[in-house]
Amino acid sequence: MPGTGADGFTHLDDEGRARMVDVGGKDVTRRRAVARARIAMRPETAEALTAGTVPKGDVLAVARVAGIQAAKRTSELIPLCHPLMLSSVVVDLVVGDAWVDVEAVTETVDRTGVEMEALTACSVAALTVYDMCKAVDRSMTVESLGLQEKSGGRSGDWRRDDHPA
Repeated sequence: MPGTGADGFTHLDDEGRARMVDVGGKDVTRRRAVARARIAMRPETAEALTAGTVPKGDVLAVARVAGIQAAKRTSELIPLCHPLMLSSVVVDLVVGDAWVDVEAVTETVDRTGVEMEALTACSVAALTVYDMCKAVDRSMTVESLGLQEKSGGRSGDWRRDDHPA
């Protein structure tokens, strides 16, 4: 398996050109990732989500399905990601007083991790909430997208709590 390329980045060759990392020599292991995002909004928007009165329909159900679909298509969206056979994708949305928290959990048994799939699921679920609610609140913002934890693979386990930003 080739090492790192220019400047120590694994997605660059020795001349600094983009490349897809060769994972053929890695062990197949169970891998899991958890990502989270928050959509900040006006309290009235959160109330409409809770009451189910957003004109475009069941926002949370549509966002959940959008996140799952996005996780499955990550390699089509992020140029150097490997296509993975996902064994599980769970997207949960929780409405707060003036926000929606999104959490995505992705799992696979493969040679490379599922962090990008979890992050993509969160991103698209959050953007779907924005899209379905923008007619009532254009001031919404998608905030704090980040990886919360990952397990499996050569680099082992990682938790945000252990490594504060």
